[in-house]
Amino acid sequence: MQRIKTQKLSDVIMQKLEEMILSGSMIAGQKLPSERDLAARFDVSRPSLREAIQKLEAKGLLQRKQGGGTYVQDIADPVANQPLMALISANPESQYDLLEFRHALEGIAAYYAALRAEQVNLDKIEAAYRQVESSWQAEFLVQAEALVQFYVAMAEGSHNAVLLHVVRTMQPMLLDNIERNLKVLAEHSDCGEKLRTQRLKILQAIRDADPEGARQASNEHLAFIEETLLDINRQNSRMQRTLRRIEL
Repeated sequence: MQRIKTQKLSDVIMQKLEEMILSGSMIAGQKLPSERDLAARFDVSRPSLREAIQKLEAKGLLQRKQGGGTYVQDIADPVANQPLMALISANPESQYDLLEFRHALEGIAAYYAALRAEQVNLDKIEAAYRQVESSWQAEFLVQAEALVQFYVAMAEGSHNAVLLHVVRTMQPMLLDNIERNLKVLAEHSDCGEKLRTQRLKILQAIRDADPEGARQASNEHLAFIEETLLDINRQNSRMQRTLRRIEL
């Protein structure tokens, strides 16, 4: 008869902490509670907890700062700073590729947020939306930061761990893309109100627990942005050709 192996306590604790990171209960850059508090929460000894934390440090999921506690490793910055990511951010054509990718990403986030969001998620999405509204005449970077948090809140509401971590990892790229788009869209005076109406439509579909409506509203919103940006780009190209002819 095969002997049943008992799982080591530190491995059980490690798995619980991994689940908290994966689910978004503990986010990148967040400081862990003290060992005493965590040991009390899990009802385990501090040596076992310490061993679990060390294993997660070895995996690269946690980072201990000398005299400053232990933090969830921030995986977003290294990814955003890779040469390829920098190249994508700097290339104008790649900005359109990112917009196309956002159709899938944000559409799915809106769909599953409408399907699965609990009240605490809905409250967070609405709070993020209010921040977007209050910042819509602020500097472009402030507007972009508020919009990124709105999309992160939707991803949290989706209760899809993979989607949430993709969105969080891409935050620097999303921020850059949104800020660039806002600057160009500002050339069209009527864009602001249309964008606000479209975002409200996304929020209302999530509130109404209408997954297809939320996805459609998100796709319409991004399609409008893409078409407007392309139209502005075409107009600028025509203007440049006209100026060159005049100079000749």
